[in-house]
Amino acid sequence: MKSGLLSVTFRNLSAREILSLASRSELEGIEWGGDVHVPPNDRANAMAIGRMTLDAGLEVSAYGSYYRLGQEDSGPFEAILETTRALGTNILRVWTGREGSDSADPATREAVAKDGRRVAELAAEAGVRIACEWHANTLTDTADSAERLFQAVDHPNFLTFWQPRNLQPTEFSLADMDTALPRLIGLHVFHWDGKTRERLPLADGSEAWAAYLAKVSKCGDLFASLEFVADDDPERMVADAATLREWLSRV
Repeated sequence: MKSGLLSVTFRNLSAREILSLASRSELEGIEWGGDVHVPPNDRANAMAIGRMTLDAGLEVSAYGSYYRLGQEDSGPFEAILETTRALGTNILRVWTGREGSDSADPATREAVAKDGRRVAELAAEAGVRIACEWHANTLTDTADSAERLFQAVDHPNFLTFWQPRNLQPTEFSLADMDTALPRLIGLHVFHWDGKTRERLPLADGSEAWAAYLAKVSKCGDLFASLEFVADDDPERMVADAATLREWLSRV
């Protein structure tokens, strides 16, 4: 596993500032977000940031788009796919709708699955892998719902990221991870207080993350990327990066 950073962790920093921070933190890659730093429909900017990333000695680990499956207002997927390729990565993150599993009706689920099949096929033709965001208020908000979606999409190019569920104990998250493992393409790494959702130093989550990393240790070449640092403070991210690199060295 490699260490990385999601650019959305620091939306207020420029791409160059993020690259400088990641290099100083001895990280290996950046997942660039599509809301601020690499918006779709700007191929020149995507190519420039891709080159800057490589020049900094880092990889573009993924393109974190805000394309929501089954939602017409997400814009043309083809433009997002082209941005992914221009950025120089073969992993494209998407969101599985904008409704949680407890409120999505059958028609909504079918629309998300149908679009999931479509984009998985288009991406495969372009040599790009689709990766879901594992998140509340989408159809991956529970392991059962995510599994239903994976079965409905039924495409080998439809994969997923994984991150711990909010306000859930380690044992729950380890069981939750079982659904993601056969399709796992990367981890989003952070540590929050289990009751207040306060962002805490990553080192405070060492027991839980040791269990998570051990469980995914045989999943092959993937990035464990930092997100949500305490106080949105770059210096705290430097400390979290040192913690993450230490953990990965033991896996």
